[in-house]
Amino acid sequence: MTFAYDFSLQHLLGIEGLNRLDIEYLLDRANEFVENRTPEQSLKGKTLINLFFENSTRTQSSFDISAKRLGADVVNMSVQSSSVKKGETLVDTAMTLNAMQPDLLVIRHGSSGAVRLLSRKVDCAVVNAGDGTHEHPTQALLDALTIRRRKGRIEGLKVAICGDILHSRVARSNAMLLHLMGAEVRLVAPPTLMPSGTETWGAHSTHTNMIEGISGCDVVMMLRLQLERMHGLYLPSKREFFHLYGLDKEKLSHAAPDALIMHPGPMNRGVEIDSAITESANSTITEQVSMGVFVRMAVLDALARNLDRARAEASA
Repeated sequence: MTFAYDFSLQHLLGIEGLNRLDIEYLLDRANEFVENRTPEQSLKGKTLINLFFENSTRTQSSFDISAKRLGADVVNMSVQSSSVKKGETLVDTAMTLNAMQPDLLVIRHGSSGAVRLLSRKVDCAVVNAGDGTHEHPTQALLDALTIRRRKGRIEGLKVAICGDILHSRVARSNAMLLHLMGAEVRLVAPPTLMPSGTETWGAHSTHTNMIEGISGCDVVMMLRLQLERMHGLYLPSKREFFHLYGLDKEKLSHAAPDALIMHPGPMNRGVEIDSAITESANSTITEQVSMGVFVRMAVLDALARNLDRARAEASA
């Protein structure tokens, strides 16, 4: 078992703030859940609230399944019909939720930093399920678990993260995590979709030429074009984007022969990635979805244990 390491965080708000041992603990714990399909009910008697201010199918469903497998009661709150639509502030929402005394709160919000703000107003454990263009820590963890199970390691691998880097919370979280775990991280994007300051994420290099960026890479991770966040002319056309930056067989031939092909989903086939690529033996896209359940089980399990410990110390 992986309980020897003292994972002591109250919340999971991002990869920033974790160390390598924290990450290894969560990946090892998730791997235990992969191997043991009938886990102990460590969340039995606890309540988890999913609060998603942005639409999500796979992430919300994944947290729902993960919590229920561990025995929790799950409440999915619809923001579209909540008091937020009537003008309630985020702080007021936090206070209302806190009064309901949940044990775990999973939040997705369109504004960077909103989840951290809310975590300061509640007494329960908070998990960031994506905040604006800031972070998406459980996506990075599930991607790392997928890579480690396929490749046997992360350290020393060359990983290219390609596409809409500018608007991607997935790119930031993955770059930070993979760097901490010893991988060489390359970012590949058109100049209009490459943000400044990526060296603070741990990126080894940035590239505006796709073939140059993925050359010799062990992992090629494609990103979704987040058109809903693009308020301006970032691309001449989707067709031109695919021609220059979409992953097809010709471009992929420049990566390592056994390079993994990853995508956090949902995919825009024929824009970010060719359909034939998604069906290849090296594609991990459906496996990433499966690993997401186990990683989120590990996160919820760890935070629930810390919550129990904190409550016991407070009542002692």
